[in-house]
This record gives sequence, C-alpha cells and structure tokens, in this order.
Amino acid sequence: MAYSKVVILHKYFVLPFMIINILMFMTLVSSRPLLTNIKLSSPNQTTENNLCIDTLCMKTASSDFGKLIQELPFGVLQPLSVSDIVRLVNTSYTSSSPFAISARGNGHSVRGQAMAKDGVVVEMSSLNDSNNNNTGIRVSGNSSLGFYADVGGEQLWIDVLQATLLHGLAPVSWTDYLYLTVGGTLSNAGISGQASFHGPQVSNVLEMDVITGKGDLITCSKDMNSDLFYAVLGGLGQFGIITRARIVLDKAHNRVKWFKIIYDDFAKFTKDQERLISVDGFDYVEGSLILKNSPADSFFSPSNESIISSLASEKGILYCLEAVKYYNDQIINTIDEELQVILKVVNIDSGLIFTKDATLFNFLNRVRDEEVLLQSLGLWEVPHPWLNLFVPRSRISDFNQGVLVDIISKESLTTGPFLIYPINRKGWDARMSVAIPEEDDDMFYTVALLNSVGPAVDPSVIDKQNNRILEFCNEAGINIKQYLPHYTKKVDWMKHFGAKWSVFKEMKDRFDPKMILSPGQRIFNS
Repeated sequence: MAYSKVVILHKYFVLPFMIINILMFMTLVSSRPLLTNIKLSSPNQTTENNLCIDTLCMKTASSDFGKLIQELPFGVLQPLSVSDIVRLVNTSYTSSSPFAISARGNGHSVRGQAMAKDGVVVEMSSLNDSNNNNTGIRVSGNSSLGFYADVGGEQLWIDVLQATLLHGLAPVSWTDYLYLTVGGTLSNAGISGQASFHGPQVSNVLEMDVITGKGDLITCSKDMNSDLFYAVLGGLGQFGIITRARIVLDKAHNRVKWFKIIYDDFAKFTKDQERLISVDGFDYVEGSLILKNSPADSFFSPSNESIISSLASEKGILYCLEAVKYYNDQIINTIDEELQVILKVVNIDSGLIFTKDATLFNFLNRVRDEEVLLQSLGLWEVPHPWLNLFVPRSRISDFNQGVLVDIISKESLTTGPFLIYPINRKGWDARMSVAIPEEDDDMFYTVALLNSVGPAVDPSVIDKQNNRILEFCNEAGINIKQYLPHYTKKVDWMKHFGAKWSVFKEMKDRFDPKMILSPGQRIFNS
C-alpha cells in the first residue's frame, strides 16, 4: 500500500475509532455525568471530568524539557486516583482500536519519550494533589527490610528527600537533579555519583505497584511477580506505569565535605576517580570537563575561578574530579584529619584541590540553584539536545581523544555541562531491563553531554555533532550504550538491548501485548 494511502486510512478510519474509544472512557472515568455536547473542534474546551482537552494542558503534554519534539495527544488524563489510570488502560486494552497511553512525570525527557500522539497522556502530578487520596510518601521500617519509604510514582525526589529527612533518614542513591518523579527515574535507571557505592536507583527498590498494559494493577518484588519487577526497572515505561515504589532508606548524615580536584592529564584524572570508587571513604564521585569557554562555577572563589579559567585557556581542556564525604556534626573537629588519611591512601595526584563544606540537603539539591539562575536569564526553557552514554572502561582513553578532545573541545559549540565518571558494575542487577556495556569489566563510564542552546545556535547543529560522536564510536569499535536512549529503528533498539532483547520482547508481549504504553520511546512502533 502506498504511503499516502496509509496516511488516509489512519486519518479517516483508524483515528475516528480511537477517538470514540477515548470518549467512551470519558463516560467511565468519573461518577459525574459526561457532557454529551463536547465539540472536539473547540481547542479551549474542558470536559467536566478529569480528561482535559483544553489548550494549556494539551500544550504541556505535547512538549518536554528537550524542546525538540512536539506531538499532540487527543487528551490529558488528570487522575484523581490510581483507579482512574486503571480504568483508562482497561478502556484502551478492551477496545477494538486501542489508543496509546503515556505516563508523564515532570516532563524532563528530552526526545518526546513521555508523549502519546493521538492518544492520552497521564499527568501523574495530579495524584499529588493534597485533597486527593494519593499514595504520597510513607516512611516505615522493620527488622527484615530495614528502613524504607513507600512513595507514589508521581512524587518528586526533592519531596522524598524532605519527607525522609524529617525522620533522620534518606535514600542512598540519587540523580543529580531532584525535580524528577520516582516513576520516571526508575523507568530509566537513576544515576549520580552515589551509584558506585550503592548502585543506581533501580537497585534500591524493594517493591512496586504497577499498572500493566492490560490494565492490571500488580504488586511486584524480587520474590513476587519478579518477572514484572525486573522488567519495569529500567524498562522505559514499556511494561507498566509505576504507581508506588518502596525505596531503601538509611540513616542520614547532616553535612558534607565537598572536593573538586583539577587535572590537565586525562590518565591521572581517571586513575584517581577509579581509586576513589574502589575504596571505602567517599560517598559520591563524579567528574566533568572544564573548557576555555566554560561558565564560572559558583563552587570556586573568584580568585580560584580566575586561576582555573586561565589554565583552561592555556590547555584547552581540563578535567575536574568531584568527590563528597558525608559526616555528622559529632565529628566536625576530626573530619579533616580523616579525609587526609583517605586521600593519602588513594594517592591523589594533583596540585589543585579545592574544598567546601555544605549541608547534605544543599549538596543533594545543588542543581536547583543553577536552574533558578538559568530561569532568571531565560536560559532554562531552551532546547536540550542531550546525549548520554555508557562507555566501556577499556576504551575510555580512546573516547577522550576522539570525542572530548577532537570533537567537543575543538568544535566548542556549547558550554555543556559535560560529565564523565566511572561507575562500579557490581551494583547493577543483570535481570533488570536497563542496558549497560556488555564488556567483562568491573567498571564502565557514564558520559553526559548536557547541551543546551540559545537563540544563536540551531539545535540541529548539536544533533549533527551528536551523530558524529556516535559515528566515531561505531567506526572505532567502541561499544557504547545510550542512557536515556533515543532510536527510531527497531534494529537499533535490538542492538541496544543486545542479549536482553529477547526477554524484553517477551515481557512486552506478556504485559503490554497491544503495545499501548509509552509509544514516545518508539521501540515497538518505530
């Protein structure tokens, strides 16, 4: 069939049936009567129940943090309870023409992953309305499980942090930015500098409630419905919508010692990073690039910033190791001595070491200050053509020369930020869906090229650079894996998941056989 005929068939035959099914759901989703005179042609009209089709909610649901893709749904469900989402999925699953459904957290995806063209986007934040009977955040503990929090999938990690600190507790694994939903990060992996010591966020979940693509609400864990449990963790939303997660907690410290160490030698930089994640002592290790056009870092004093900027201009590229040690007020007089012992053990090889003291909360929420500043400058709501990669440890030196030096530094298109740091493999469970480098090594590197572009740069310019990076890796035989992956062809998804693909496909057939959930990932509808 010619392409034009397919488009006509979709427009005039398939879409009307999908719209009818969605309208049927609107009569089921609430005990309140449905307006029978809805005029779909009116862009500013809202239904009397919680399926919204007005201009504002549709605009929000058709965009995301990336500002690169826009896809208009038919409507946006603003659920008052988990049952509303169950009814929505059931309506689609039992209909002759199922419609697509995507759960949207805080909209921080960058390539339309949480969109549902011509379908329904579920605005998970609606469950967080204090007037509703939502899951919320409940802190508990027992002798067998230790401390934990039962957290709604719609909850932001910043709220989880604040709620658990009231009990002197906190999760052990984080993301750098905390204004993300629990369900969103668990659908990917959830990584930051703590991942080498505690594993990613997906490795710190005891139990979940999940709505499958069949409309079944299932509780799952390592010991109960374990196939679903492992499939959903890192599963990119393909098998179910997370409505509750039981998160591991530990006793929280109240302060941190925060180090930044500057290098001009990549080998010494990575050697020291790998040493720090191989011994006890620190609680967080990351790293980043400093280029000659990098903006000032508020961590450094003006005089130190001047020294670093001058050195970056001379060398072209510097590497900044970032490490943090948690502590409590009780050892405030001895913490510096303890750190000196640790640094001697790992033999840190650099002359430029800078330190800072901060509260645990301010450290974990550090990106928020940058966000507020960028918002004030009009530089937050801009396109973000990000590229996030996992790179095999054995090829990180080749990646540095071929990508960081010869592409990122030389072309100098944006100022990043650009992150690079090793992660211990031992914290990752191979049964989870998330794909990491398959090489037999105890570490791999994460590289986050977090580009943002203002009016002076076309996002397509950065995307072309991203493609050159991927082409270089392919030609050099560097078997990278994308984190927060974005592919448009099924063959690329199969390569991405590698040996996990057959299980991934089997779980899709089992838990979402009509391919209703998360179409924006473009895995099974590419």
